[in-house]
Amino acid sequence: MGCDGGTIPKRHELVDKNAELVARWYYCALSQEKLRRPIVACELGRLYNKDAIIEFLLDKSADKTPMEAASHIKSIKNVTELNLADNPAWSGDKESIKGDKYDDIQSARFICPVVGLEMNGRHRFCFLRNCGCVFSERALKEIKSEVCHK
Repeated sequence: MGCDGGTIPKRHELVDKNAELVARWYYCALSQEKLRRPIVACELGRLYNKDAIIEFLLDKSADKTPMEAASHIKSIKNVTELNLADNPAWSGDKESIKGDKYDDIQSARFICPVVGLEMNGRHRFCFLRNCGCVFSERALKEIKSEVCHK
């Protein structure tokens, strides 16, 4: 039995970590609004609404507080527009939103087009810079190619 000398995380720490992972896949890292197409990603793997990045880059006011989530983005060339595959099991935007509707974030909005894994924070995903296609790390290991299969 191995022991790394660490402490066992408390239940609320695990819940917080899961919520943080889920939030990265559902909300813009800059505006904190729900992700909506067109979605872009930076070299750090953070996801943004493209309009939020454009507004951030255009705002040259002196009193602008530097946004840590995008401080490394100096031009639109620092982000890649993503080609995401829709998850057929996701119904979030298709249903009318009412006050009594439960917002199910258990099923992800996007999936890997090769192996069908959901983009929900539980699996690692990668994007190809030349085309913006997004695949699970598992799929990229299987196809062993930097060339987009699409």
